[in-house]
Amino acid sequence: MREQELLVLKERLAEITEMGWIKNQRPGNVGGVGNTLEDLFHVSENNLQLPDIGAWELKSQRATTGSLLTLFHCEPKPRNAGFVPRILLPLYGWPHQEAGTRYPSNERSFRQTITTAYSDRGFRVNVDHAKQIVCVSFDYAKIDDRHAAWRSFIREGVGTADLTPTPYWTFAEIEKKLRTKLKNLLYIKAETKHVGASEYFLYREFEAYMDPTIEQFLALLQAGAIYIDFDARTGHNHGTKFRIRPFEKTKLYQQHLTV
Repeated sequence: MREQELLVLKERLAEITEMGWIKNQRPGNVGGVGNTLEDLFHVSENNLQLPDIGAWELKSQRATTGSLLTLFHCEPKPRNAGFVPRILLPLYGWPHQEAGTRYPSNERSFRQTITTAYSDRGFRVNVDHAKQIVCVSFDYAKIDDRHAAWRSFIREGVGTADLTPTPYWTFAEIEKKLRTKLKNLLYIKAETKHVGASEYFLYREFEAYMDPTIEQFLALLQAGAIYIDFDARTGHNHGTKFRIRPFEKTKLYQQHLTV
């Protein structure tokens, strides 16, 4: 089934390439390259935990980007605690850079893209094979001196201990994401150009990836190639994402085809 779907997708991709330069349908949106492609495939924008087209998930980036590639969204457990909005943001957040201007004066932020090395605010990712979980820990001693005011806020607030409770994801739920939404991935890079104030895309580099494994995912996570990205402010939690360095994605999958 997926091979037949891939043949149909290849035909549509060839048609899109023949269209030449296509105007960005979401100007001002960093995700415009993907949104425009979804429009061309007639895919509704969504955050569903299912593939976009049949068995295939679409991912796209600008050819010159150095940005991480989002694999999937998943909030940490314990979810009944609403960990990000109820614990990380109010207890470990810091004043939003636009507090008092674009947002209310009490707007706080918790934006961290972390891996197995400690961040400058003392957070890191741990892979616990014994408990079969991926979790996040905090070390007060690892906070960089440039965050001295925030360090004082932590010491006087929650104190210097590790996160309680520990935010985590089970190996089983990560593997489920890999088996459902990401089992078959079509990755598309777009060349870009600007004409006046408008951005245009040329889609002509396509790659197909099939059958990711939890073992490779965990290995890449431990190696610092996969990151956990928190992006929340007082008024809105944009969601917690697992992201990967684009050039490392080949290692996640058992099969790779250049379309």
